[in-house]
Amino acid sequence: MVIEQDFRDAMAGVCTPVTIVTATEADIPYGVTVSAFTSLSLRPAMVSVALDRSSNVLARVLATGRFGVNVLGSEQDELARTFAGRVPDRFAASGAPWSYDHGLPRLTGAPGWLVCELRSAVEGGDHLLLLGDVAHTRTATAAPLVYGHRTFGTHSAFAR
Repeated sequence: MVIEQDFRDAMAGVCTPVTIVTATEADIPYGVTVSAFTSLSLRPAMVSVALDRSSNVLARVLATGRFGVNVLGSEQDELARTFAGRVPDRFAASGAPWSYDHGLPRLTGAPGWLVCELRSAVEGGDHLLLLGDVAHTRTATAAPLVYGHRTFGTHSAFAR
């Protein structure tokens, strides 16, 4: 049997991209920092994102069938921390400008943006793995924000 802390320590060594997944319901924006995000398919364009079952963002995604993914840049670690915290209004607390893009909260200045339609949700322990069809993207060249060994950073080629 795997000891939970041993598993956490092993997974801490795996660098992951840092995103803020957003949703909206009744004109109220919701967002949370997520590092369990990856591309899934090119044809059709799909991504996967894992959200904790207790996430208020997950509840909105399941209710509306849509979500946005803000792929963060290396200078946005404070923004990631804010959206990982338990503050009531993360958007206001972040001090970052945001707008609606295709009806979803988009953080201005995020180098990557994806608008996703929920295709399915797959059981995954204490999380649900959301499979999303990508309906729209915007990108800008920037050093990515990654998370590894419990700290934020960037890819070594960008750090030089």
